[in-house]
Amino acid sequence: MNIGISLRSLMLGTTVLCGVAMAGQAAAQTAEETAVDEIVVVGSQIEGSKVTAALPVTVVGQEQIENIAATSGDDLFRSIPQMGDVSFNSAYLPNSSNSARGDVGSVNLRNLGVGNTLVLLNGRRVVAHPTSRADENLVPVLTYNTNAIPVSGLKRLEVLRDGAAALYGSDAVAGVVNTVLLDNYDGLQVEAKYGSAEGTHLTETEFNVLAGKNYDRGNVSLFLNYTKRNSLNAWDQDYTSSSDKRPLFAGTRFDGAAGLDSRATTMPWASLQTVGNVPVRIGTRLITSTAGAFHTQPTTSAGCTATIGAGVCLDDAAPATSGADRDLRYDAATFNTSVMPETERFNGFLTGNWELTDAVTAFGEVGYYNASTTSVQGPTATLSSLPLVIPASNYWNPFGPTVFANGQANPNRLAGINAPAGGLAVTLRGYSFVDAGPNIVDVNLTQTRFLGGLRGDVAGFKWESGLLYSHAKAEDISDGISATLLQRQLALSTPDAYNPFSGGDPANPSVGDASPSSQAAIDAIRIKTERISTSSLTLADLKVSKADLFALPGGDLGFAAGLEWRRETQQDDRDARLDGTITFTDSVTGIVYGNDLIGSSPSPDTKGKRKVLSAYAELAIPVVSPEMDVPFVHNLEFQLAGRYEDFSDVGDVAKPKVAGAWDIFDGFRLRGSWAQGFKAPNLEQINATLVTRSNTRTDWIRCEADLRAGRIASFSDCSRSQSTTARRAGNQDLKPEESETWTAGIVFQPHFVPPELGRFTFTLDYWRVKQEGIVGLFGEGNALILDYLERTQGRSNPNVIRATPTADDIANFQGTGLDPVGSVLYVNDQYQNLLPQEARGLDIGVIWGLDTDRYGSFDVNFNAAYLMKFYRQPSPDIAALLAARDEGTINAGTTITGGGDLIRQNGRPEWKWSASATWRYEQVTLGAFTQFIDDVDDTDIRDAGGVPWVVDSQITANLFAQYEFLDGWASDTRLRVGVRNITDEKPPLAVDGYLGELYQPYSRYWYVSVRKTF
Repeated sequence: MNIGISLRSLMLGTTVLCGVAMAGQAAAQTAEETAVDEIVVVGSQIEGSKVTAALPVTVVGQEQIENIAATSGDDLFRSIPQMGDVSFNSAYLPNSSNSARGDVGSVNLRNLGVGNTLVLLNGRRVVAHPTSRADENLVPVLTYNTNAIPVSGLKRLEVLRDGAAALYGSDAVAGVVNTVLLDNYDGLQVEAKYGSAEGTHLTETEFNVLAGKNYDRGNVSLFLNYTKRNSLNAWDQDYTSSSDKRPLFAGTRFDGAAGLDSRATTMPWASLQTVGNVPVRIGTRLITSTAGAFHTQPTTSAGCTATIGAGVCLDDAAPATSGADRDLRYDAATFNTSVMPETERFNGFLTGNWELTDAVTAFGEVGYYNASTTSVQGPTATLSSLPLVIPASNYWNPFGPTVFANGQANPNRLAGINAPAGGLAVTLRGYSFVDAGPNIVDVNLTQTRFLGGLRGDVAGFKWESGLLYSHAKAEDISDGISATLLQRQLALSTPDAYNPFSGGDPANPSVGDASPSSQAAIDAIRIKTERISTSSLTLADLKVSKADLFALPGGDLGFAAGLEWRRETQQDDRDARLDGTITFTDSVTGIVYGNDLIGSSPSPDTKGKRKVLSAYAELAIPVVSPEMDVPFVHNLEFQLAGRYEDFSDVGDVAKPKVAGAWDIFDGFRLRGSWAQGFKAPNLEQINATLVTRSNTRTDWIRCEADLRAGRIASFSDCSRSQSTTARRAGNQDLKPEESETWTAGIVFQPHFVPPELGRFTFTLDYWRVKQEGIVGLFGEGNALILDYLERTQGRSNPNVIRATPTADDIANFQGTGLDPVGSVLYVNDQYQNLLPQEARGLDIGVIWGLDTDRYGSFDVNFNAAYLMKFYRQPSPDIAALLAARDEGTINAGTTITGGGDLIRQNGRPEWKWSASATWRYEQVTLGAFTQFIDDVDDTDIRDAGGVPWVVDSQITANLFAQYEFLDGWASDTRLRVGVRNITDEKPPLAVDGYLGELYQPYSRYWYVSVRKTF
């Protein structure tokens, strides 16, 4: 472990932990069992059983939740060390609706991948968030939205850190998170909170209401939450204020590395080429390349061939954005874009129960969640997959006709050019519509839940049956530009024609547009696009259990069994301009494209549904009890469980589980488990016909050409990144991912410690998970590396489809010993079950509590997760790439994904730990919480030796003080003042400024809350 923490942080952590031991704590962040024999819901279906003592369960109580000071489910889940990176998060704001945006957070226990952790609400499944995003394997994954969990309404959070598919079915590979809401409340409680991230525009206002009423035969409880958060903006902090991160790395080994310049290579300085690749001359002097390529630039830049406007000229060839034209790159932070969107969230939950008879109780739940977000994002830019031709008739075209069709002389045609009198049409290869302004993205998320059921006792058996329906909807509306409307506006021969030739701002080339098109032209091309995604879950179940089925010598045999039927649906209704309903036909070339939206790839609608029938059984078997007085076997018990699930689309599967707990003596327990698990491929992975996605990828063969030609010193200086289109096909032959999990642990409670020194619990659990058949892709990034490898040996990758090399391409490769290549048109790929991965690690827990009459009560909790191994077996093609890199056949600076040792890579730190402490005395409560995240490698950049940038470790601490008024007008009122990240630690520096999967993009956060109970 590379701690790498500052002296201030070390002192801070030591102070907090020592203060905890001496005076304080408690509200655990994530507390292991407060007692070995505590009964929790998750981990067993046998009501009233203590079999969960054999399982590693973390319980986060209501007080602990409050002490974390989380304002969202995302905040709460990030505080649990066993939770992995958060790939779905509100700070993830792609300039495309192809990924989940808005008020969303993901669950990733053990870092085994989104979709491998099952989330329950009051013991039953939760509907999946309807919008996917690509995971590190580049396949669409679905998550349960943690922000839909009403944090302030939680009674407790139970985390089963063990595979549980044998009990709960698909998705429980890494474990299960059960969120238990407040119920059976009698009274009225209102609360107001206000918080602010220091030095930013981020503020949050929150109101909570908890109301309930006990009746003779039941209870009705209602929880309401409203949260309003202002946006966090790019200009608020230096690590988000610019896309060019090079200044942040000054003085490091990556000082000045070109790979840190993430300014966009599609910019208001247009990259253009004449249709037919016709070179243009004034007299005998070329003003384009021999292939007809040219771009606009400021007249102050070198290489001007012709001036076309105030401060703007043409230069031959495409812009050299990795060289002389680097400063023309567009900085996405120009418009002070949103880092976290403005959010308005409402959560309401109604629970009720009523005794129909002495033996039968009716129960129900009604839940409603709605969140609206608004974000400012960068302007629309073109993609190589949708080239657009500017007609010769365009008013601003410097190669336009001598006379327009209306008889007016063309004032913008360059004098003396060899273009025909009718002018030349020009292809727009790369351009950012900065003059159209930023895109405003509005996302509205809704989730509803209805549950009704009966429970009771019959013949000593506890039984329960419920019917659940839950529905989720995501509506993503954003600004866009229609290709059809744009070309129509480009064809005009009047000043209201859209002008892509005016460039950006000559005085500040990387920012803004000093000569925008007319507002009429901009209004004519802008549209609103809409993506509506829905998902639903219908579930019916019947459960029976009996904690004392019959007596054994070691105690009562526990039994549970159940049936479950569920129906899952997902539908993704894309905008008509993306799904093929409205296509674009180029009026000049006649080519028909499958979509009509500039800057987005074609995305057909997808929908799918499945039905699952399940049956499970469980036994809790006591073998030795304390009363038997067996030497060295104070207590011995086992759990046996099995589940069968029949899927309507991927077949059937049956999985077992065995767990055991052996108390050598009272207070010293050995526990362990073995289980098999499975995860069914999600509906999008199976049913997607063709998923076309464009991502920024590096064309490595061009980097090699630049290196051989001496244009760059190393691959870390290469900036041959471009928008690369991948055509990914779904696969109805996908099979469930299989897994095997086993754990072994120790629980020690030293009862011999005098009570005046407190209660101690120590836990240590080892775990290992093996997975097979993980759904993934080879990936367009790897495909381009394979193409690089093949081309160094005179071959090529047939899945990389390229255009014919232009004269400029040929010139760039001249003298390198490599055959010239054209630009990448697209890369073919398909979802498939890939090779296995294995992960293992340790969980460490320490709990201390002390209650005194004189000094109050103290609670301390420490929870640590150590990742010992995370290895993904590379596929044969990936293995070949890794071998080629190790052998030096391809450059060490390449970034190969999809296999190998993944510990400390990106979102997988070796160590994560947290500690919390609380001291309560009469009306005063003081609390502290501290969290450590180990350093990781940021693989997005590597030096010449292939060594990546290291994202430093970080330790932060939270403090709060609370006072409860008991008398007078303020009686039954609680006032709390607190601060998160008291030392104002910035998130450690990463290639993108910060690593959003591990850190929130702000530092010190102050808050105050007032609660009144009636």
